[in-house]
Amino acid sequence: MSAAREPLLRVDDLCVRFTRGEQVVEAARGMSFEVGRGECLALVGESGSGKSVSALAVMGLLPEGRSDVAAGSVQFEGRELLGLPEAELRRVRGGQIGMIFQDPLSSLNPVIRIGHQIEEGLRFHLGLRGGRARARALELLQLVGIPDATRRIDDYPHQFSGGMRQRAMIAMAVSCNPRLLIADEPTTALDVTIQAQVLELLRRLSTELDTSLILITHDLGVAAGFADRVAVAYAGRVVETGPAEQLLARPRHPYTGGLLASLPRLDRPRAARLRAIGGAPPDPTRTHAGCPFRSRCTFAVERCAAEEPPLLELSPARRSACWVQPEDAEPNATPAPSPSEAPAAPAAAGGDGDAPLLAVHDLRVWFPIEGGALRRRTGWVQAVDDVSFEIRRGETLGLVGESGSGKSTAARAVMRLLDASSGAIEFDGQDLLGLDGRALRQARRRLQMVFQDPYSSLDPRQSVGEIVAEPLRVHRLAAGAAARERVVELLTQVGLDPSFVRRFAHELSGGQRQRVGIARALALQPDLIVCDEPVTALDVSVQAQVINVLEELQKALGLSYLFIAHDLAVVRHIADRVAVMHLGRIVEIGPVLELYERPLHPYTVALLSAAPIPDPGEERRRRRIILSGEIPSPANPPQGCRFSGRCWLRRQLGNPEACTASDPALRAHDDGDEPHAVACHFPGRQLAAGAAGTVADGDAAEPAA
Repeated sequence: MSAAREPLLRVDDLCVRFTRGEQVVEAARGMSFEVGRGECLALVGESGSGKSVSALAVMGLLPEGRSDVAAGSVQFEGRELLGLPEAELRRVRGGQIGMIFQDPLSSLNPVIRIGHQIEEGLRFHLGLRGGRARARALELLQLVGIPDATRRIDDYPHQFSGGMRQRAMIAMAVSCNPRLLIADEPTTALDVTIQAQVLELLRRLSTELDTSLILITHDLGVAAGFADRVAVAYAGRVVETGPAEQLLARPRHPYTGGLLASLPRLDRPRAARLRAIGGAPPDPTRTHAGCPFRSRCTFAVERCAAEEPPLLELSPARRSACWVQPEDAEPNATPAPSPSEAPAAPAAAGGDGDAPLLAVHDLRVWFPIEGGALRRRTGWVQAVDDVSFEIRRGETLGLVGESGSGKSTAARAVMRLLDASSGAIEFDGQDLLGLDGRALRQARRRLQMVFQDPYSSLDPRQSVGEIVAEPLRVHRLAAGAAARERVVELLTQVGLDPSFVRRFAHELSGGQRQRVGIARALALQPDLIVCDEPVTALDVSVQAQVINVLEELQKALGLSYLFIAHDLAVVRHIADRVAVMHLGRIVEIGPVLELYERPLHPYTVALLSAAPIPDPGEERRRRRIILSGEIPSPANPPQGCRFSGRCWLRRQLGNPEACTASDPALRAHDDGDEPHAVACHFPGRQLAAGAAGTVADGDAAEPAA
């Protein structure tokens, strides 16, 4: 997609303020960017950088009474949108500019059928009625790839999966053929396979409909593979902009370089430690002199404290808001590290290296399906089915797979938060399934969990000090001054200042809340911590800080981790071994580097091919395996191999009968010291095809881009 000289949308010096009582929050402080016709602009940056606020201002969707546009201009096709009467703005919104929101479940009306919600825009903007509106809505659902659209058009949002809801949201956004689409974090927290499907859909639609696109994201890998240009926002302003390939290969602002350095990457050797950006963004309720990034910058000079740099033109295509270009200067003394960035203590001595700390054998967690007036059982949801794995002392086992594959259910069964239907769970030689009451509580002291959403897992009525001290009180390990001293020690271990004891969860950032969750898990000095998606949807800089904290604690305390994630680059960085789950079963398990470099199962190959890389050149050379269709229901798994219906290798091999005749068992593929096991009738057959970048979509093997 090429940009024309005259931009379709121009945002100049946009200033947006929110009022909270007597506090004024400057969410955007002179935000400026533009989008050309047929162009894709990626707007990236940490939470609070002003990305989404700017998009809402463009759409005229800022909350009334609590916000105002203090200054600036928003011109669409030369027409000023700020100050436009609401009736005229409604014609632009939806008709000429469409928006795809981050969370489709909260953006779709839960009590109105999907088809009716799409028809609403068609009636208002295009004047379609009755059968014509329904036919167009059906056509749009088919266009975005909703399977069996004729039947699903009358479903409610809760009956759609996350990926299907996002597709329905896209159908609504493009229904009136807008000239500009704004996609606000459209793939956040989606599986890599669903993310690849959604991005490929957006790419195809923008080309077919000749639509410009603003992609708001914190994932630089997504920006690399999708955008023509990138604008990097920080503290309410754009601090760097330029062509995606140039900017991501050679960043000219220290903040952009810091974001890239914070990322674990699949295309580079595994680093011993992530280079997290220290500190936090400035408080938007306070005015700050000079460059807002200077307290976190290793290139800051005296001028940075006195003057905020404008967006300076470096070349006709590149701009950067920095007094000192990193390529022309040496870093100054690095800012003093926070406790989380200090060198880790020597690793604690492990126990018996031969005996696993945790051994799970043939674990099943089946949930009954009940129906009818008498609530009779009509079937089973096979959430986890015959899963076996081990974790040694001081080891991290990564558990990956799409949503619904059974990862979190298996973890909760290990913690005895869910009852296992059958199997065995042994922790340090003790049968956990045979414990109850006091014996189970004692065992749980050595098994702790860090949950995916720290905000919902922290009591909003308790202070941080009370949250961290609660396990000590429950298990009667400390009280009074001893408990307070232990809480301060734990907060320091996870890189939080002792003053945080008096704060509440709503006063903390996402990364700080996650650190509190880790501190609470450490309170009882466990041997194993289950980390269930602990860095999902965190900014890359905060993600790097949390990962570094976990790794330092592991070295210092000899901890073992069961680390669940859908970000394959994060798992590659932190794990020693990886298990890949699909529809309730482990389909591949092995040492992390071997599994990533030599995947044996076609499902693993597809996951790895869909994971984005923050290198535009490499992203455009890669060919992804786009898995078609939805994940089968665990209540009615397919006959034979559970992956056979979506398997690109099976189609390449001519649909062999073995794939539907029996479900392959998990078997060791080699006899090395660290076994690499796979559950596939044709293990390793896909290596040549996978290396060549074959893409399977439907029955055809075609390039994804």
